[in-house]
Amino acid sequence: MSELRGPSLDRRALSAAVSRAARASVGEVLAAPAVVPADSGARRIGVTGAPGAGKSTLIGRLVAHRVSDARPMAVLAIDPTSPRSGGSILGDRVRMDAVSADPRVYIRSLPSAGAGDGLTDNVPEILAALDAFGFREVLVETVGVGQAQHGVRALAEVEMLVLMPGAGDALQAMKAGIMETADLYVVNKADLPGAERLEAELAGVLQHRAVRAPVVRVAAGDERGIAQLSETLDRLLEARSGAESRAARDAAYQRFRVESLLHRRLREVLAGLPPERWRRPLQEIYRDVVSRLG
Repeated sequence: MSELRGPSLDRRALSAAVSRAARASVGEVLAAPAVVPADSGARRIGVTGAPGAGKSTLIGRLVAHRVSDARPMAVLAIDPTSPRSGGSILGDRVRMDAVSADPRVYIRSLPSAGAGDGLTDNVPEILAALDAFGFREVLVETVGVGQAQHGVRALAEVEMLVLMPGAGDALQAMKAGIMETADLYVVNKADLPGAERLEAELAGVLQHRAVRAPVVRVAAGDERGIAQLSETLDRLLEARSGAESRAARDAAYQRFRVESLLHRRLREVLAGLPPERWRRPLQEIYRDVVSRLG
């Protein structure tokens, strides 16, 4: 294991900073010092895909490969929150055991809570907290997503969509949404039957895109696929390092932050309405809610 360049991570302070950022209210976020938009010191990779595609295990293998270059890395893994109990298993870290003990790697699982875009509340603030500790690269893993959840696009320089053989129906469902936003497609578990068919289906979907995104196959126990995936990520990250790309990312990033805060504030207002208020006419309820958004 190569030595980490720079000072060792103060994991207790880092975890406390991430927890503070995750718990911050809308008012606290707005009162905090301005956060630099997407152009931060850390490169950000979004990892998304349908449930069961193997995102967490793939991230563990990818991090093990990329951290060998002595780059301190962080993984922000979002786990689904039960809409009934409000609980979350936070089990993504278990599938990253191979790298969780590496002193150069920090893995944090968080519940999706009320966020509806495959992420969690306050992701920009959490990323800013990670930036303050000097990470060179941050991977953001979404919960299992479908057609419409592509919020990670606004947070990452590269969005990686993970698919697996036998997911033909899921591929069709995602075609009009997240399929159009990804920069890189990974055929994971490519040693299973159906991998070639999935690649053919991907080729059919992607042929209509102005810019053909790369497709990489990764199989269990095959490090060549992981190496190819890592090299492809480096090429894409380098291509997005120009000023024009950063300006576009900054605009998307700030819009995402404003929309996220407005959604949270709306949830707060709706949760605070007394039961009798819901029995009033729609127009009156609407005006009341708008007046409370403030």
